[in-house]
Amino acid sequence: MRMALTTLSALVVAAGVAVAPPVGAEPANTCPPTCNRIPAAAWVAPPAIPLDSSYDWPQLAGLAVTARTPRFRFEEICATPADPADPRNYAIAERAVVTNPAGQWQLQAQVVHWSGETWRGGQLAEELFAAAASQLRACQATNGETSPSLIVDQPNRLAAVISGPVILHQYLLADPVNSTITELALWSQSPPQDPWPLITDTGVLDALAAPLCTAYLGSCP
Repeated sequence: MRMALTTLSALVVAAGVAVAPPVGAEPANTCPPTCNRIPAAAWVAPPAIPLDSSYDWPQLAGLAVTARTPRFRFEEICATPADPADPRNYAIAERAVVTNPAGQWQLQAQVVHWSGETWRGGQLAEELFAAAASQLRACQATNGETSPSLIVDQPNRLAAVISGPVILHQYLLADPVNSTITELALWSQSPPQDPWPLITDTGVLDALAAPLCTAYLGSCP
């Protein structure tokens, strides 16, 4: 019987018949909007990150680790009080960090996702985004050494600069269709060794949005 099975397997291979993957298996780089992980495709592409020509940013999916406390970078600089009812407490989140020598630009990216029913996850993403925008505007009230400026202030999209002993460029984007918030933050001690480039902040936000459409299948037109 074993010889017969071996012969049959050889004939199948010779005939070029592929064995189908198990039903329900999902590629690691994508998944449905209801999935319970962060797909590899959800991260912004390094060439789209500001200062890539100087820093040659790595692929962030390869650096990503589970974020046990997925606070945004501006919350640390602004000393924003933690909220015990923060919906990130039960979200799926991963963080990628690139650390450089003092005076150079540092990078943090996060993807925060709520699995389950997308209507509820999308609602949580929008609520968290609105709260984050409000907290960012109040940065000077919670840390008097800072001065926040919103450069892009649109529904579910913001780009801001926080000045002070540390200069922070903060990007946040919420996509309620796939129940996800994505963050990109770059900061340096003031003054930084490398000047901030002349870029379009809306272009950076577009670059954050596009991977979510690819990663969470069927979540974008």
